[in-house]
Amino acid sequence: MGSEAINILLTGANGQVGFELRRSLAPLGRVIALDRQQCDLADESSVVVAVTRYQPQVIVNAAAWTAVDRAETESGAAYAVNAVAPALLARLAAESGALLLHFSTDYVFDGALPGAYRETDIPAPLSVYGASKLAGEQAVALACTRHLIFRCSWVFGAHGANFMKTVLRLANERRQLGMVSDQFGAPTGAALIADVSAQVLAQYLRSSTRESFAYGLYHLTASGVTHWQQYARYVVEQAEILGCPLMLKADDITSIATTDYPLPAPRPANSCLDTRKLRDTFGLTLPPWQEGVRQALTVLLA
Repeated sequence: MGSEAINILLTGANGQVGFELRRSLAPLGRVIALDRQQCDLADESSVVVAVTRYQPQVIVNAAAWTAVDRAETESGAAYAVNAVAPALLARLAAESGALLLHFSTDYVFDGALPGAYRETDIPAPLSVYGASKLAGEQAVALACTRHLIFRCSWVFGAHGANFMKTVLRLANERRQLGMVSDQFGAPTGAALIADVSAQVLAQYLRSSTRESFAYGLYHLTASGVTHWQQYARYVVEQAEILGCPLMLKADDITSIATTDYPLPAPRPANSCLDTRKLRDTFGLTLPPWQEGVRQALTVLLA
């Protein structure tokens, strides 16, 4: 199918993942990249107008309410963007025969499992944010046969706000820093998420049997596992290697427990997601988390 024939509607175009998707999706077709001003997922009519106007063959929903702690007191707003809007997008996609690609989170799990979570494990979110994202997943799967849901974790990138950038800022302001060392996961670059999404969508667009395409739920994270203290130390070490002088050294980042740093929304202690289904189904290799961090820092500090 020629690129001229495909309209790809991208929501959340100015977010971390949306920003990278604008680049990665460009070779696949005409990308209609809409930010919150152009398509506000909290406004149902805004969503309907966008889909009706552009008649996309593929909808990529990279918009989300990601203020995890604020969601505890603003649950209505979180559910509007994370659950109600995806349900609407799924209904509109189903009506037109479009594919909907939707992104979710490791926060749908409670973190009590000792190993990496598989797609078949039962979700049990600890927070309003996690519950709202789970509701969005369920709504998409129910309303639209042609759907892909990618659960990601600990997202970072050169664009947007994230933990990596927070560490760099604090490393310029402080000589001592405590970081949680009892929460485990895989920092996953927005660029990796965007590149994998584009590769899977390319396989879909090339497919001659779309009725039997491997739709469904997949875990998409970088390989490896770390905790927040180790992750922060790596960021500082790599920044120094790249020639960025910081007040704080990696060894000055000490270990603290989750209980030492209470937040309004509880976080899962184990955010590790098993990515075998994604790798085996689409023939993809997912690089170690360190590689993505180095790449993002190289862009950021250039």
